[in-house]
Amino acid sequence: MMQTTYIARQAIFDRNSNTIGYELLFRNSPENKFPELDLNVATSKLIIQNHIHGDISALCMGKLAFINFTEHCLINKYPLLFNTQDIVIELVGSNKPTTRFLKILKYYFDKGYKIALTEYDLEDHWDVVFPFLYLVKVDVEKINAKRLAPIVQKLKPFDVKLTAEKVETRFQLQSLAEVGFSAYQGFFYHEPEVIEGQTLAPIKTQMLHLISETFNMPFNFDSISEVISQDVNLSVSLLKLVNNVATGTRIEITSLKQAAAYLGEDKLKQFVTILALSKLTVDQSDEIAKQALITGKLMAAIAKDKAFKEVKDLAFITGLLSAIEVLLSMPMDKILETMPLAQPIESALVKHEGLLGELLNFTTKYITGQNGEIEQSLSKLSIDEDFIHREFVSASKWCNDLDI
Repeated sequence: MMQTTYIARQAIFDRNSNTIGYELLFRNSPENKFPELDLNVATSKLIIQNHIHGDISALCMGKLAFINFTEHCLINKYPLLFNTQDIVIELVGSNKPTTRFLKILKYYFDKGYKIALTEYDLEDHWDVVFPFLYLVKVDVEKINAKRLAPIVQKLKPFDVKLTAEKVETRFQLQSLAEVGFSAYQGFFYHEPEVIEGQTLAPIKTQMLHLISETFNMPFNFDSISEVISQDVNLSVSLLKLVNNVATGTRIEITSLKQAAAYLGEDKLKQFVTILALSKLTVDQSDEIAKQALITGKLMAAIAKDKAFKEVKDLAFITGLLSAIEVLLSMPMDKILETMPLAQPIESALVKHEGLLGELLNFTTKYITGQNGEIEQSLSKLSIDEDFIHREFVSASKWCNDLDI
């Protein structure tokens, strides 16, 4: 059995693109599926890794954690390690509900656990489990959505969320909503819907300018305070932040530059990041912004030593801007025309080239569990599995604490 293990996660959304929770994906191979070992062992390792040695709440940023459990795991009461409000029990490995299976479901249902039926094949024998369910997942790559109209009617009395897995595009999402799906899982939110000819609103241009100024080197408080001064909300927010930081002492701020300098470089970068992203994510899922923040934070952590040390100062902003194309629905090269960024950052964002591009690719694949040579990369780059898992949890917690 391979020793290397890692955890990926995939967001699950409601119709309004609000994040319901994350499915935690146990991996011990580069493939995006359960490893070729006993499913019960896989789930046991997941529990140990993320509950005993980690922080599942931090990893899922306070949202529900969807975890796969086999019947054997349920009989051995693995879910009882978790609070009822923290997890969704995903049922896997059962072909047909038996009397014993129903008894087990009722046991967890009565305790207040949310239960999800995965691998749903539309067979009538599953109807008996509907009263115990929170959510039903349908793989839309395998099952034609047009067959689901009667299922939607069956589920209505039980207030069960019909959830589409393997959603790849926003267009697909819209058509699935018409069928009756109320939740979605897949990579659709990673794909930019590029609108040709679109121009950026002045406020968005200003935010991009602010981000690029903040990450210019050497750090220039004059330039940053000048950009902030052009927006009343930014100015007020900066002064409030100084007030929050300066607990116990009275600070008399006479200029925005003084306020920026008082915060210091690190806190000011964080302040700018949060404000700029919040202004760029209007009418968009905040999952994209959160993903960008976590990507930046994790890239910065990985780049502190070893293989990526020479790009450590550029890592955070590269991760932060990796989702900008999706957020703004514009081609990356067009967006970067408004941002004077260092050449390695542009190469990484537009072409995924160079050392920074390699770091971006690796980090993104690690976080989302996309197919890729993660295990080989860990070995090649001499990155310790426990280290990157800890940093991923830490970045998730940091992002959650920002409360975007």
